[in-house]
Amino acid sequence: MERADLFSLPNVISLTRVVCAAAILVVRGTAERVTLIAIASGSDFLDGWLARRRKSTTRLGALIDPIADRCFVLACVVALLLEGALTTGQYLVLLARDIATAIGFFVARAVPWLRQARFEARYLGKAVTVLQLATLLAALVRPDLVDPLIVVVAITSAASIADYTLALWRARAT
Repeated sequence: MERADLFSLPNVISLTRVVCAAAILVVRGTAERVTLIAIASGSDFLDGWLARRRKSTTRLGALIDPIADRCFVLACVVALLLEGALTTGQYLVLLARDIATAIGFFVARAVPWLRQARFEARYLGKAVTVLQLATLLAALVRPDLVDPLIVVVAITSAASIADYTLALWRARAT
């Protein structure tokens, strides 16, 4: 890995989500938190778009992006749980896909015949992230929408876990 890879514009944009994650734990105002979620959401779209457009996608960027996403979502969910804006059950649903994906990653690295499988973003995984962010926004500005969104997140997360599992299973054969 070259130092230039870490400081490429798409990677720096991805890393802004880590800064936003720290900030979301410190700020208390609704407007400030909504702004941080908007910045994180925008950076999630922009980093990938720039990397593809500039043809500057890297393995490091493919690693930084989902880690930054997970850090941000985790920080938001923890902050909202501690303040009572989310229940423990909602907290667990919002993080279920992330927990399952992390376990799957470590299992794949531990099982010799799965080690060569590549982990790549999948459409359903991206949909879960969008729904997680929408649910976090709803918890701040439209709490009445949280329960229905949690149901959608749960269904999409289950589909995403199945999708990642099938993709990993198929990749082992190649």
